[in-house]
Amino acid sequence: MSSINPVYLLPAALSARAKQIGQDFVGSLTLGAGQFCTNPGLVFALAGPDLDVFLESATDALETCPSTPMLTPNIHQAYEKGVRALGGLNGVKTVARGRLSDGPNRGQGTLFAIEAREFIADERFSHEVFGSSSLVVRCPDEKTLFSVSEKLKGQLTATLQMEPKDEVLAHRLLPILERRTGRILVNGWPTGVEVCHAMVHGGPFPATSDARSTSVGTLAIRRFLRPVCYQDFPQTLLPEELRQGSDSTLPKLLNGARTR
Repeated sequence: MSSINPVYLLPAALSARAKQIGQDFVGSLTLGAGQFCTNPGLVFALAGPDLDVFLESATDALETCPSTPMLTPNIHQAYEKGVRALGGLNGVKTVARGRLSDGPNRGQGTLFAIEAREFIADERFSHEVFGSSSLVVRCPDEKTLFSVSEKLKGQLTATLQMEPKDEVLAHRLLPILERRTGRILVNGWPTGVEVCHAMVHGGPFPATSDARSTSVGTLAIRRFLRPVCYQDFPQTLLPEELRQGSDSTLPKLLNGARTR
């Protein structure tokens, strides 16, 4: 399965807090050597001075961030291969790399940037590099921002960094993101997964094989259940929880009405 978890840096948010967003982004990018399936591997933003401030802040944070061990030598080798392949594509600029530390299998964080027209022209930019690698896509205008968003395949997450002034733009983006992601965040980071009733850790293919299920949160139990119908059974053969007068506290439907 694969997900690059796009992050949208909307204009008012960049204007208000580009430096802080850059620092927080690197914290999410390098968490666990980037080995979270919700790692922010793609960033969309409108080109301009505020995006430059974000890139400068992210560069400062990443270049002082030590490389940390990846889980296995094979994962590390695949990461380095993916970074070299992405960095060699047409139009890609390497913005920053993390501080290389001593020790084996160290995943060195990498930040790339590209113009939207190159991103649209080559689907390889949408391929996941599993690890602390991310690609910033510079969009010249809002129309292009929508075009690159329509190009996305299924994702686990999408994140909106926004301020109240960005709500009109966010409202226009939501129909695109709702069709492509399992979890949409505002002013958070996708690696912050909380195990709770509302959490969804899934999404359309290729993020998962079945967009109707989740692997985190209370609904995850459905991945491990299979419905069985007991038709015209005597009470003595029914599972105890389904018998009339059962003391079970499990929620049930009786003739369509929810009961306990």
